[in-house]
Amino acid sequence: MTRKDYPQGTDNVLLDLGFDNAEELSVKAALAFKLNELVSQRSLTQAEVASITGMTQPKVSQVRRYKLQNISLERLMQALVSLGQHVEINVEPASNANATGITVAA
Repeated sequence: MTRKDYPQGTDNVLLDLGFDNAEELSVKAALAFKLNELVSQRSLTQAEVASITGMTQPKVSQVRRYKLQNISLERLMQALVSLGQHVEINVEPASNANATGITVAA
């Protein structure tokens, strides 16, 4: 059996799969994950989440299913704030150790 050479992957599976907007999708997924985690912990219904966040129930349903194409980063951040979270954005120069890009720690 011969060993095949495969390209080295990155930390971003969406980028590895060839998505043009992989970085944005990864950030949205991280924010949606945190939002979904809060909703589950609090046992909130989609209607309750919609009322608290100002989103429509269908938008909440999209977030719950990680269908994030039509939901902005800003909307996800505002929803987290509505659920009592502090969202912080830091902008700093990229160093050799930290490549340019966007990172979310949730």
